[in-house]
Amino acid sequence: MKIICIGRNYAQHAAELKNEVPSEPVVFLKPDTALLKDRDFYIPTFSKDIHHELELVIRISKNGKFIEEKFASKYYQEIGLGIDFTARDVQEECKKKGLPWEKAKAFDNSAPLGSFIPVDELKDRNNIRFTLLKNGQVQQEGDSSLMLFPFEKIISYVSRYFTLKTGDLIFTGTPAGVSAVNQGDVLEGLLEGKKLLEIKIR
Repeated sequence: MKIICIGRNYAQHAAELKNEVPSEPVVFLKPDTALLKDRDFYIPTFSKDIHHELELVIRISKNGKFIEEKFASKYYQEIGLGIDFTARDVQEECKKKGLPWEKAKAFDNSAPLGSFIPVDELKDRNNIRFTLLKNGQVQQEGDSSLMLFPFEKIISYVSRYFTLKTGDLIFTGTPAGVSAVNQGDVLEGLLEGKKLLEIKIR
């Protein structure tokens, strides 16, 4: 099982981090040890600036390679929510040195995953609203219609480089509103108003 992540897929989020808007998907990976389900998130000792990034997640339902965009919708049947936790201070140091920043993104438990719902239950997969509540207050709001690269384009693009296998997860990018987390915070992820994810920060 691979965790494939798409960076800078919302223009406003790219702007808030002062990054250029990409002309093609920005891809990075997390190992399976990054996955966190049904447990609290403990702030790692190596960072003093962990940020949450709520994302729509698609789960690949069959193997594929060099998938044409027009057929990509046949390769996933469920959509859920996940958080891409980022050690922002570590990431900035890596960026300054021109180094890869996996240690800021791919550390243990950095990919909490919530529940999934069948795509067929959604009115329009290209217009999915999702929200992150931080201690009960809206912190992030997103809509799949605002993605620079929609699901089908992401699947087609990624499959040029990596064979997609059943069970692989694709985190599709985060909207604006990312912020640091602190011990005691509670994060809740809602998809079309339905809570699919809850994480307590320790």
